Amino acid sequence: MWVPQQLPEISAPLKKAGLKLNAKQLADLTGDPMGAVVSLGGCTASFVSPRGLVVTNHHCAYGAIQLNSTAQKNLMRDGFNAATPGEELSAGPASRIYVLDSIQDVTAQVKSAIDEVVEPIDRTHALETIEKRLIASCEAEAGYGCELYSFFGGATYRLFRRIEIKDVRLVYAPPGSVGNYGGEVDNWMWPRHTGDFSFYRAYVGKDGKPAEYSKDNVPYQPKRYLKLADKPLGEGDFVMVAGYPGRTSRYALASDFDATANWTYPTTSAHYKNLIALVEETAKKDPEIGVKYASSVRGWQNTMKNYDGQLEGFKRIGAAQKKRADEEAVLAWLRTRGAQGAPALAAHDKLVTLGESAIAHRQRDFVFGQLRRGGAISAASQLYRFALERDKPDAEREPGYQQRDLPSVKAWLEQMDRRYDPRMDRELQAYWLREYVKLPAGERVAELDRWLGGSDEKAIKRGLDKLAKTKLGSGKERLALLDASRASLDKSKDPAIQFAKALMPAALRLEQDAKIIEGETLTARPAYLQGVIDYRKSKKQSVYPDANSTLRITFGNVKAYTKLDGSKQAAFTKLEEVAAKATGQAPFDAPANLLEAIADKRYGGLADKRLKSVPVNFLSDLDITGGNSGSPVLDGEGKLVGLAFDGNWESVSSNWLFDPTMTRMISVDQRYMRWIMQEVSPAPQLLTELGVPAKK
Repeated sequence: MWVPQQLPEISAPLKKAGLKLNAKQLADLTGDPMGAVVSLGGCTASFVSPRGLVVTNHHCAYGAIQLNSTAQKNLMRDGFNAATPGEELSAGPASRIYVLDSIQDVTAQVKSAIDEVVEPIDRTHALETIEKRLIASCEAEAGYGCELYSFFGGATYRLFRRIEIKDVRLVYAPPGSVGNYGGEVDNWMWPRHTGDFSFYRAYVGKDGKPAEYSKDNVPYQPKRYLKLADKPLGEGDFVMVAGYPGRTSRYALASDFDATANWTYPTTSAHYKNLIALVEETAKKDPEIGVKYASSVRGWQNTMKNYDGQLEGFKRIGAAQKKRADEEAVLAWLRTRGAQGAPALAAHDKLVTLGESAIAHRQRDFVFGQLRRGGAISAASQLYRFALERDKPDAEREPGYQQRDLPSVKAWLEQMDRRYDPRMDRELQAYWLREYVKLPAGERVAELDRWLGGSDEKAIKRGLDKLAKTKLGSGKERLALLDASRASLDKSKDPAIQFAKALMPAALRLEQDAKIIEGETLTARPAYLQGVIDYRKSKKQSVYPDANSTLRITFGNVKAYTKLDGSKQAAFTKLEEVAAKATGQAPFDAPANLLEAIADKRYGGLADKRLKSVPVNFLSDLDITGGNSGSPVLDGEGKLVGLAFDGNWESVSSNWLFDPTMTRMISVDQRYMRWIMQEVSPAPQLLTELGVPAKK
């Protein structure tokens, strides 16, 4: 996952793999094609027309599709197609499209601020202070959002400036039986037959600058947009992905890996399975709850299956042993370097100790955090914390609670109505309260114990009955409190606000504990990782930073693979396999007209001569992770050949240990996207806008 600045250094392997463009062109982040790639804040997307049309995955647009769905008008099931711009739907007040404008190296300023202080907590505060100062300066011009990112654990810091488009509209989504064909059964599996694509459009004010949703807004005109490939993609062809991968942990300590594999993943997965079952059972009685919590359930399902797959992968490849062996090789090499290796060795020891202290309270921190994360409790906690921070000058407030953060919090509070039901919220609160009272006595939180007044079902019921009287289920009530002072909230009789107030001292205390650990890490991690980098360079191994939600490039080729059972897998799937999988029941309930088109061999001029059919999904040996969903897959000329949407089951553990032999990226072929818009859920206006009008 190369940072763009590294691409000129690896121009030779890029050219050898099949890149026709100059590698320096890819390092130009506002040029063609990189300037077309955007972030959705958790997924990737790209401009594909001069009128602000954006393509991404169906599952990335799922939140917007769900937000506009009801039990009676279910867009998640039926899909959506805006025949005219006036019919396009708001993707929600919290939806954003981030267009990268510039990257500035600010390592010297940040490190200088950190190095001036000694105590760990002061280091954390120093980082927060310089970060807020840099961001405030960066955002001085309206319409831009800025973020500070660290690389290699804090060896390097870069400030990213992005145009923040706030009016995002849903343009097109195929039916769920196309966009999510195979559902959780096929998630992370190959062969795959999913039409995982949707379209947004970016809107701005008439002055061309970002603005809140308004019917008077006009389509954004991007400086760059991608064109669909005009040459058929085949096995062995060069492909690359530009996107915003979330997190990898390839430089993590072996002890961190052990904690994750032995506790974090299995614990989180088990809880998510329980939450999914709770929602699904309740939704049987009330379909509207199923609609409102669909986005949450899908997120839990994806995380759960990902973690389960990683755990299976860890065992299969002996990941724990490999991590320990790799780390020991680094430490042994550092020991041979004497005084030069001493700082990295000391930093390693410090990181191990810090990891052990985090493990001591992980169960408490997990349950306490989950309890305060959802529904009315989460809204109350946000509102009370904002009131608390409002008493300070803006520059001294906690990150996330400054004036710049107010619009996103307001948007979340506004759209909560479509993702909240008081009955379901009570069940989820009950689940986490029951988990809380199971904690050992030494791990309990005094403030929460006082509020509960007991550890039995009667105490939990009393607490739930109190919370049930909150008025924060109303969007009007929530928004009315967004500007409230701490004094007024302290007087509030609302039980959710009272709950937030009662728990705030504990939340602040745990936050401070975490900041002390972070302050220790700020100096220890970059020192150790420098040792790792030096070791890898001595072995002539590639060195690139872990993914951190910043723009990365990965490249390779369309490539089949052989599964562990010895079965050889084709690089492409095709239409006839979609029909062969169809059962008429979800998740293999392909639309009737899709099956008819396949049976009639209505390929619409999109068939690949080698496959004698229309390709659906394809494999390549690229390196991606969560956050890359929706990333454009480009050919050697920088043209769009598909969208990345998943990885194979054998690759899920690659966040920790990358396996080039078995790792494959799964993408939806642009020819299948066009076929769906031509033969199944016709959108001739979009095909014309994309420059590929439907063939007669």
